Amino acid sequence: MIYEHEIPSGSRLYFGQSAKLKRFIENSVSEVLSKEGYEEIVTPYFSYHQHDFIDEKELVRFADNKNHLLSLRADTTLDVVRLITKRLGRSTSHKKWFYIQPIFKYPSLEYYQIGAEWIEGGNLKDILLSIEKILSKLSIKPLLQISNIKIPKIISKEYGIDIDIFKKAHIENILNQDIPWLGKLLFLQRREQIDEVAKIVPDILKEEILKMKELSFNISYENIVFAPLFYSPMRYYEDLFFRLVSFNRVLGKGGSYQIEGLNAVGFSLYTDNIIEELMDKVD
Repeated sequence: MIYEHEIPSGSRLYFGQSAKLKRFIENSVSEVLSKEGYEEIVTPYFSYHQHDFIDEKELVRFADNKNHLLSLRADTTLDVVRLITKRLGRSTSHKKWFYIQPIFKYPSLEYYQIGAEWIEGGNLKDILLSIEKILSKLSIKPLLQISNIKIPKIISKEYGIDIDIFKKAHIENILNQDIPWLGKLLFLQRREQIDEVAKIVPDILKEEILKMKELSFNISYENIVFAPLFYSPMRYYEDLFFRLVSFNRVLGKGGSYQIEGLNAVGFSLYTDNIIEELMDKVD
């Protein structure tokens, strides 16, 4: 029996303080990004191509009026890049876009996101500078974790280590590898450790490690940690990427990526987790 007041498991309800905080977050981020030259885009709830980068088991699928499979939007980045470059290309040449909208995953999970994509331009430093302004406006200071997905990929390929060890963060399995410098790389967290570790890793990894250091010097944010072996589940990250973490909450993530042969940078903020963060501060 389903009661009249019940809502589906995984769906969202905002009221009172949570509704005010949601609006505050959305307005604050919108103000910052608009000043940074981003235009807003609202994409359709339905998409034909989400399966290209999203595990089909996560998609809410059904058919359109011609029996073509489509899904509820489970990722906004994919649709923004495709719509701007392929559908709206003749109408606009603008490359910086932001969105405020939910995504949906099977069976009935609803997540609100605020994100931005800079297509064919910009770099991760520019993205993080915008992130700094947003965090300041929201009066929060989560941990900024900087990673480089090329590092675990290179190690997996060159040393025959199953990439799942990195995907699942099997620390014991990483330490059990007969590679002397791998433990040092695993425990690299602070900026002052990078030069020391760069001296002992193979040449093929040095440049990738130093990229993380260089990125950190291009921003003024101080609450930074490095995680060179962290493997993001986002399939399109190709290089440097980051997460915003507060205790056990991931407040956002972003990075450099390539879709449809185009280089881009972008980020997503998880509205619901940020609401919880702000509500904890009030309490």
